[in-house]
Amino acid sequence: MSDTRTEVDVLIVGTGFAGLGMAVQLQRAGRPDFVVLERGGDVGGTWRDNTYPGAACDVPSHLYSFSFAPNPTWTRSFSPQPEIQAYLRSVADRFGVRDRIRFHHTVTDARWDDPTGRWEVVAQTPDGPAHFSARVLLSATGALSDPTIPDLPGLASFTGTVFHSARWDHSHDLTGERVAVVGTGASAIQLVPQIQPKVARLALFQRTAPWVIPRHDRPITRVERRLYARIPAVQRLARALIYWGRETYAVAFTRNTKLLALPRKLALSHIAKQIKDPELRAKVTPSYTIGCKRILISNDYYPALAQPNVDVVTDGIAEITPTGVRTHDGAEHAVDTIIFATGFHVTDMPVAQHVHGTDGRTLAQHWEDGMFAHRGTTVPGFPNLFLLVGPNTGLGHTSQVFMIEQQIGYVLRALELMDSHGATTLEVRPDAVARDDAEIQARMATSVWTTGGCASWYLDARGRNTTLWPDFTFRFKSRLSSIDARDHLLSVHAPQPAPELVEAR
Repeated sequence: MSDTRTEVDVLIVGTGFAGLGMAVQLQRAGRPDFVVLERGGDVGGTWRDNTYPGAACDVPSHLYSFSFAPNPTWTRSFSPQPEIQAYLRSVADRFGVRDRIRFHHTVTDARWDDPTGRWEVVAQTPDGPAHFSARVLLSATGALSDPTIPDLPGLASFTGTVFHSARWDHSHDLTGERVAVVGTGASAIQLVPQIQPKVARLALFQRTAPWVIPRHDRPITRVERRLYARIPAVQRLARALIYWGRETYAVAFTRNTKLLALPRKLALSHIAKQIKDPELRAKVTPSYTIGCKRILISNDYYPALAQPNVDVVTDGIAEITPTGVRTHDGAEHAVDTIIFATGFHVTDMPVAQHVHGTDGRTLAQHWEDGMFAHRGTTVPGFPNLFLLVGPNTGLGHTSQVFMIEQQIGYVLRALELMDSHGATTLEVRPDAVARDDAEIQARMATSVWTTGGCASWYLDARGRNTTLWPDFTFRFKSRLSSIDARDHLLSVHAPQPAPELVEAR
């Protein structure tokens, strides 16, 4: 184990859109004293890890990119995973931040040291623990980084192959196999049509049917791509039109849920056109208000379900046996491979278990009754800690990258506020967070996510929506356009000797 410590002003964890965007903007703002820790071997985060067949974005390409780095080379209106990953790589290289990234560094411990006013961070590497000391810590691990697999009885006894869609086993050939796919969310509706033609039998275990509408995808022509490259203003106009079009969706989700009748009619028509069997049609028709769970887009999901080698199983899973899946009705479905498309740890961010605040407790312990953060970014008791894609910053209608950019700007304004006051630390006041959270939850009460009659990954164990932003995104931008010193404690820490290194536990 090395006894050296790397000291930096800002330490960023993660290299998805949030981490890379933050690194680029720190560089552009003249704050080059930063390091980025990444547990993987490349940049990209979610878009590096999710390589399952058919992986693609469900937000239009022109909007799913940084405003400061438009991409004129998108080949489709909805980008496939390899193009998004290539885009993120190009951003890291184009803006010169790749050399600040420490790959294969998994953060295992981060503790606020009050005497020095710094974060002491330990990351596990192939060569052992690495130690970092930073004035500012930025968590950019995102909400879709750690997959979740349900704790099903007997899973350990299964003699076949098991993997999660976010950790796709490309070495395993599904051709001619009997395959179980557990889950019917955004990943499942993309991968099922891709694997259905090659498997012998596919059992899709559905707990709740998703609402699915047509995917209006098309190739972006070479002429269009040339135009975007030569006249960037044209692509900016396309982006703006898509943004404002998507922003109108928030009215139905958060203000007048009666407006959801139109997409419901569209979704029901989609089912009727693509599934002729009455029994299957009944299985895939949701009973809750559309929008309560994420609305999905696909043109080939329903046709795949209608194929003779596919069974949609709606009885709950009772247990996993050595050779298959047994449901509560007593039926056993013999399978060779189980693929879990069961989502991620969203309302219980794993990184929160490793971050210790001023009282020594972890962020997860502070969030025992549910996640909360001021402007989705800062938490009392955790000075100089900023969360990107924090609580109540997720979206159900438009691009998450827009929200990330607003948070990045907010962090830069916070650093400027500290500089202007000659402060070394900034900590949000509890009363400011309480006001912020109360306003969000009051607005959430009338949204479709609360009134729509469904359970979703948006909700925590107490049924509280700590995930989504219940308003227009331009209002989020307005809220983060400035930072009020009155909502924060600003202080100066006199230099102190750094704490002695201890063996990482």
